[in-house]
Amino acid sequence: MRALYSLGVIFFGISIRIASLFNSKAKLWVSGRKNLFEKLESYFKNNNSKIAWFHCASLGEFEQGRPIIEEFKKRNSDFKILLTFFSPSGYEVRKNFPGADFVCYLPLDTVANAKRFVELINPTIVYFVKYEFWLNFLFEFRKRKIPHFLVSAVFREDQIFFKSYGKIFCDALKGFSYIFTQESKSLDLLNSIGITKSAVAGDTRFDRVADIAINSTAIPIAKSFAGDSQKVIVAGSTWVTDEEKLVPAVKGMLARGWKLLIAPHELGEAHLISIEKELRKIGIQGNEIIRFSIANEQLANTKKVLIVDNIGMLSSLYAYGKIAYIGGGFGKSIHNILEAAVFGMPIIFGPKFEKFIEAKQLISIGAAITVNNEIELKNTLEKFEEDEELRLRLASKAHDYIQNNRGATELIFKNSSLFINH
Repeated sequence: MRALYSLGVIFFGISIRIASLFNSKAKLWVSGRKNLFEKLESYFKNNNSKIAWFHCASLGEFEQGRPIIEEFKKRNSDFKILLTFFSPSGYEVRKNFPGADFVCYLPLDTVANAKRFVELINPTIVYFVKYEFWLNFLFEFRKRKIPHFLVSAVFREDQIFFKSYGKIFCDALKGFSYIFTQESKSLDLLNSIGITKSAVAGDTRFDRVADIAINSTAIPIAKSFAGDSQKVIVAGSTWVTDEEKLVPAVKGMLARGWKLLIAPHELGEAHLISIEKELRKIGIQGNEIIRFSIANEQLANTKKVLIVDNIGMLSSLYAYGKIAYIGGGFGKSIHNILEAAVFGMPIIFGPKFEKFIEAKQLISIGAAITVNNEIELKNTLEKFEEDEELRLRLASKAHDYIQNNRGATELIFKNSSLFINH
């Protein structure tokens, strides 16, 4: 079975090389791994430090692993940190992450690559985040008796680990030194196949967003835009399918003195222009709209709409709003809702949220509302406008939800550090 798996990996490698001829993401995937071992050998050849290796599939997993990386570095200054990514969407954004000593792509999971990579790095401890189960690497860790952990894990009944034909994958899971899950259902699934070296730790993203809120840097332009009343709707990570519903829904509120701060997910010029066109359809003039890139404090204060045309600022921008709308729910799926919740504000999103535990939980405690169309979105927004007591009640529940779920990072670090031989 392992040979069949390895053959499948090789075919995947061939197919992605073919795709790289006409797909930009696949091209980055291939080019980023070029001369990878030579670069590693150059860096690690004379290394005498212990190595802690953290692997994330992409950017979302990195955000879950980041609190552990930072805590590990803080408490183990004698270690060097290796950070690897599978996807370009993680590597390209975080290749200069200052918390790691070396950042690179994970090589294709062949038997030879896994053996060469692990032999070269010789890690003291390894953390895989959430969804990564590369069998050849995992078997290499077990063979060399390297402590390795799966953190922020989420499992579903339909996954191969829990099928009669998934024994090799189940065995790989059993090889982990310990598995830390986000919630109890995943733990129950692990226990059902005899994996007892596991515990519910929670989601490290709660620690991350709480830290962002505590240490967030003031953004003068956003503060000036919000003004003293701060009657601002912050729309984060929106797509065209969101904007088509959101912009008409806020028409009345904008006329009554509210403002819209919108941070689209895609920042191409065509998308920014399409947002401006949608705004003009509801009577917002060009001189009432400003892009962040050309704004200053004086100008921003006079505008009704601020379009954020940069990356990396959104998590701090929620501090300047009273209501949050999270994009993606009218497309594939919603984006990060915890970044808004930590600042204590009611959260609204579209119907595609089923993959996100936190979305379901926030709805269940009455801190978030899902809407199915423009009319529901308009009615929900205006309900918060009219009923300040209701808005504050949901805001408080959202804030408390974050605070009550902190602590995963400390639990994971405390338990995994027992495996380190200082």
